[in-house]
Amino acid sequence: MDKLFQLQHLLPWADWAALVALFSAWVGYAVFATRRSLQRPSFLASSNRVRRLWMLQSTHREVRMLDGLVVQQMSSTASFFASTSILIIGALLAVLGATEKASDLVREIPFAARTSLLVFDFKVAVLAAIFVYAFFRFTWSIRQYSVGVLLVAAAPEADHFKDDAQREAFADRAGRVMGLAAASFNDGLRAYYMSFAAMAWFFSPWAMMVVTAGVVLVLYRREFHSEVLRALTL
Repeated sequence: MDKLFQLQHLLPWADWAALVALFSAWVGYAVFATRRSLQRPSFLASSNRVRRLWMLQSTHREVRMLDGLVVQQMSSTASFFASTSILIIGALLAVLGATEKASDLVREIPFAARTSLLVFDFKVAVLAAIFVYAFFRFTWSIRQYSVGVLLVAAAPEADHFKDDAQREAFADRAGRVMGLAAASFNDGLRAYYMSFAAMAWFFSPWAMMVVTAGVVLVLYRREFHSEVLRALTL
């Protein structure tokens, strides 16, 4: 509690403003992207339609080994990022254990802000918290993909579906699960993008604000104006 009280007074108002801007932009963009996707195609929404079509096509296949391999590949990608997040978190905790040396190293970087050890620790802790969040989103994506594999494995044989309505119902359910897994993975990737803005905080709060705005712009362009999106919506 004493350190928190000290931090409130030691951290300049510009740093608090930059921190609020980072998380406001992060949460605000997530809400905006969800609502915007209801009005115009987004990368995630368009790819989710492909996932639903994929699940529908799987009901016509006698052997669904290919579908299982595809889900495994997507799950392994999320697993890679989750493992990477653990390594980054471990490295950041190690930095907290050697704050003085790390702070001296950062001070030698040109244009890096000169701060107290307490403020430096706080910046590292914020960065670690971002990767903790990313880790949880990636691991949740993995679990959802495992449910998707179960749905594919539990689906009736191609000629055992009663009618097209049953196929459509399966495609809706399985496609929804795959879409939720992709959304969780997307949240984890978004956290990685925001971590670059948080790293700019070590230079100055103004750099953090500028990079935050740049990251949001990059996210928006890739979500709503990318070449891949145009190909998906043709």
